[in-house]
Amino acid sequence: MSPDQGAHRAEQRAHAAALLSRYPDLTDAELKELRAWFAKGATALDLGLLASEPDIAERYRAYRAEHYDRIKPADLGRAALFVAGAVGVIGGIALLMP
Repeated sequence: MSPDQGAHRAEQRAHAAALLSRYPDLTDAELKELRAWFAKGATALDLGLLASEPDIAERYRAYRAEHYDRIKPADLGRAALFVAGAVGVIGGIALLMP
């Protein structure tokens, strides 16, 4: 990572921290921007650094609980497909056994 990339990441992280410091009092556009950064731009290091900042830690946890740590219907669908596939494989093996 070049120094320019590191500085750019630090600026993005500082911007995300500033937005999180005002959470949940964000506009729809700011919330969308924060979601996009978490989904596409944030690295594990960024998340760890944000989570460890005492000034925003509580709001960071609230944001995560509301927007990322919930089980979504798509997650349940994936789990159901996995279970169905596993049952199918096991059933197929059981049928092929002599």
